Amino acid sequence: MTTLIESDEHKALRAAVSAFGSRYGRDYLATIVAEGRYPADLWREAAKLGYIGVNLPEEYGGGGGGIAELSLVLEELGATGSPLLMMIVSPAICGTVISRFGTDAQKREWLPALADGSRLMAFGITEPDAGSNSHRITTTARRDEASGDWLLTGRKVFVSGVDIADATLIVGRTADSRTGRLKPCLFIVPRDAPGFTRRPIDMELHGAEKQFELVLDDVRLPAEALVGDEDAGLLQLFAGLNPERIMTAAFAIGMGRHALGKAIAYARERTVWKTPIGAHQAIAHPLAQAHIDLELARLMMQKAARLYDAGDDVGAGEAANMAKYAAGEACVRAVDQAVHTLGGNGLTREFGLASLITASRVARIAPVSREMILNYVSHQTLGLPKSY
Repeated sequence: MTTLIESDEHKALRAAVSAFGSRYGRDYLATIVAEGRYPADLWREAAKLGYIGVNLPEEYGGGGGGIAELSLVLEELGATGSPLLMMIVSPAICGTVISRFGTDAQKREWLPALADGSRLMAFGITEPDAGSNSHRITTTARRDEASGDWLLTGRKVFVSGVDIADATLIVGRTADSRTGRLKPCLFIVPRDAPGFTRRPIDMELHGAEKQFELVLDDVRLPAEALVGDEDAGLLQLFAGLNPERIMTAAFAIGMGRHALGKAIAYARERTVWKTPIGAHQAIAHPLAQAHIDLELARLMMQKAARLYDAGDDVGAGEAANMAKYAAGEACVRAVDQAVHTLGGNGLTREFGLASLITASRVARIAPVSREMILNYVSHQTLGLPKSY
């Protein structure tokens, strides 16, 4: 039972991050997005306070915490209206993979810089024809026998923040010398590597982090660009994907809380027929339900984070998928109800909720769709046969 009660340290961290995020808020982020800039000052200050690298090892300048602490930071930033999407990618996915599987040289080069926010790393896995099926990834890496270098060829889509990242952690596939089958491997690709090009994707959703399509045309990388063991395969890949799902849940919960907070404040003040509209059950009950849904999603997110930080990758995989599903659904419902509570005001720029209608869908779609999560739970947890 005590594991469900947040520690005093976590409560203090929540309060500190909330106070910090409130100094920026939704208006700040909206201005940054309108100007086509990235909130670099928010990122730098968050890093200076130790929030960006809170999950990374202390010996490399991090906070020595885990995904539990990092997801808490992202949730609170989201609740104040100033979330940092690259926290999901740079410290959570890339930082975790490098800290768990990287060479000593890779750790020394990247972890201190990721922790202090001076460098960022993007993550490229999704491909035009692979979608959610990582087994169909066609980006391949082959050895140059003469030099020992790797040559990467392929395409990636919907890669966040490549323009502000110093490198991208690319998921490719290499041939197993024993079986001839392709297996996943991860490579650090510098942003200026010859043959590595990017094209922005024209998104209807306008966020601080832009989306890109990447092309790798025989990108030559030294042998040390490979992260971890060439034979580790899926173990290394899911070391990054489980934190990604947990952090996406945090992103969604924070967004839902932000929208709900605006709706609650409005329902307390908006008066019709001499009564605040929040006194009417037609308004109050859906808001209460949205709050319950977000709280339940947070519990599953916290469970997933604790399992992951404890080293239970299998248990964390199940919980992380459930947390991402629950949080995505709760976020969409909370945003929808918030807009509905404000009526026409919910669609005005003044209240800043309309843009969340589109943004909240991201938590349902990325990094894995709710349908694929239901597939995972149905055959991994319930033992039902696969449909594909």
